Amino acid sequence: MKKRALLSVSDKSGILDFAKELEKMGYEILSTGGTKRFLEENGVAITAVDEVTKFPEILGGRVKTLHPLVHGGLLAKPDDTEHQREMAENGIAPIDIVCVNLYPFRETIVKPDVTVEDAIENIDIGGPTMLRSAAKNHAYVAVIVDALDYEAVLSELHEQNGTTPETRRRLAAKVFRHTAAYDSYISNYLTELTGEEYPDQLTLTYELNQPLRYGENPHQKAAFYRSPLGSDFSIAGADQLHGKELSYNNIQDANAALQIIKEFTIPAAVAVKHMNPCGVGTGESISEAFAKAYEADATSIFGGIVALNREVDADTAQQLAGIFLEIIIAPAFTAEALEILTQKKNIRLLTIPFERARKDRWNLVTVEGGLLVQEPDALGYEDAEIQVVTERQPTEAELAALKLGWSVVKHVKSNAIVVCNADMTLGIGAGQMNRVGSAKIALEQAGEQAQGAIMASDAFFPMSDTVEAAAQAGIKAIIQPGGSKKDQESIDKANEFGIAMVFTGIRHFKH
Repeated sequence: MKKRALLSVSDKSGILDFAKELEKMGYEILSTGGTKRFLEENGVAITAVDEVTKFPEILGGRVKTLHPLVHGGLLAKPDDTEHQREMAENGIAPIDIVCVNLYPFRETIVKPDVTVEDAIENIDIGGPTMLRSAAKNHAYVAVIVDALDYEAVLSELHEQNGTTPETRRRLAAKVFRHTAAYDSYISNYLTELTGEEYPDQLTLTYELNQPLRYGENPHQKAAFYRSPLGSDFSIAGADQLHGKELSYNNIQDANAALQIIKEFTIPAAVAVKHMNPCGVGTGESISEAFAKAYEADATSIFGGIVALNREVDADTAQQLAGIFLEIIIAPAFTAEALEILTQKKNIRLLTIPFERARKDRWNLVTVEGGLLVQEPDALGYEDAEIQVVTERQPTEAELAALKLGWSVVKHVKSNAIVVCNADMTLGIGAGQMNRVGSAKIALEQAGEQAQGAIMASDAFFPMSDTVEAAAQAGIKAIIQPGGSKKDQESIDKANEFGIAMVFTGIRHFKH
């Protein structure tokens, strides 16, 4: 009996050469619709599926391959006598190879002008059904969903007149991953249309971006996956111009830097170590902004990650080149800047489309046995209901500094304290088990520069000791959420030392 292959693809890449090779090996080619026309126009002899089923395509092409004469040929076991008897009685011939890819649903829903009707019409029914039938029967059927597998399948067919069980199982696994991902796009799209925030089942899909050499430590295996519908303003969407492959820790730190830098519209530079900012600076130019970020903590920036929200010019590149850095992220680099920075063999240079920056809908964190889902902490200074709770009002300069401190402190691990002026951080206390401990670290780092500076706290003061420490260091204004039962004690302490204190009503815990 002549072997048969069913080919029906929306992505025609490589399908012509694949079909011609199968034809040379004696396969009968079955096809439908656009694939059939394309192959026939290019000289491949095709048997239309409706010739096999004796039933026309109907409903505008919605029903083409959903027929026992197709799925019987896909699901029958050649070594099962009952299957063979039923096939003979019903005139069903086996199908040995299936090559199908699906209507472009994902590509459709990302179009800015997509309508629900367009999206619905790009939900493939027959394709996933054929793929699943063939993949279930992969003991006997080779099923291909990815054009990258054409060559491997043809090679085995040429060399041994068939595909190996190992190859068929690998291809079947890829098919079920593919159809699961496809269904997840559809289910999530429709769920969003319903407005249901927390569906009873949450199905997510990610695509391999790159295997990593190791994880946080050399003994841990790791890989980097990308959300297919995620933001281009991301490390997964970055274009690496130079340097070594990114590591697990690089990716974590670089992501932290991106989340901070998108707080700013004026020229800004952010230096990150271990997912905490060690220096943030702003200025009239990106060169000035970086100089301030460097000055904020010239020690901790060593081996760090730097993100800048303007094109890197030669002046800024000269400053950057003088420091050991792991990664530099920017919207672009001038030719002169690249010439300077690429002299450093290992430094990673990444460009990211800052104009496409947006907030993801959800933050996802894995825990043992589960997944935590929450909205991103997207509230900024402009969203706060600023309330001055002390006798002394902050000055205009202090208000500018309070805004900078509030923009940075939300990205510091809790308990978090930031000491800064209007254009740069001066001291950062992160992740301590008590708030006054974080304050002491930030104030010690700021040193004499704390005189006249401001302090930002990600959460309220449970007692007045942090205000007292700030006063002793010369802090003149404090921004914090408020909300403690002992708020009045902190207010009284601020009044005692002539400190202006602002409540925001917004907490910024970051665990």
